[in-house]
Amino acid sequence: MASKLLLIIVFVFDVIAFGLAVAAEQRRSTAKIVPDKEQNYNYCVYDSDRATGYGVVAFLFLMISQIVIMVVSRCFCCGKPLKPGGSRACAIVLFIVCWVFFIIAEVCLLAGSVENAYHTKYRTLFVSDPPSCETVRKGVFAAGAAFVFFTSIVSKFYYINYSSARESFQPYLGGGETGVGMGTYK
Repeated sequence: MASKLLLIIVFVFDVIAFGLAVAAEQRRSTAKIVPDKEQNYNYCVYDSDRATGYGVVAFLFLMISQIVIMVVSRCFCCGKPLKPGGSRACAIVLFIVCWVFFIIAEVCLLAGSVENAYHTKYRTLFVSDPPSCETVRKGVFAAGAAFVFFTSIVSKFYYINYSSARESFQPYLGGGETGVGMGTYK
């Protein structure tokens, strides 16, 4: 049976990652164009940069959660074989879906954090076009939070199905022979 303690620990990591991703969406940097003291140049002034930190920490918590699940399940490539059947088939599909959702969530969180940390450094003359004060588009961290949520659900179902298929496997015990069973040729 699946370890309830492991599921609780991974759930806590995923909830923290989700909360931080939502907080990053709420605390995205905003910018405004202000003139310098002599009124010759316009430049961008950005407010708080907390969303970058929130996004990076959410990225790390989700990564730790995924690593824990994959190490315990031996990432599907090591360990004893799984019993053929529904649990193994579901575990294979959920394994693939879990990695797809994980990669999308990580890309959203990392891209949002990098874009939020980027601040325009140039200035323009007062008579020319104002500078483009680039900020993170609304919804980048929210998409990351949504995929953190999806990854959380799918990874737990994957682990439960993997555990079910692993523990119900019974190796063939064919009379003590270790070779291939052969019949008579007719």
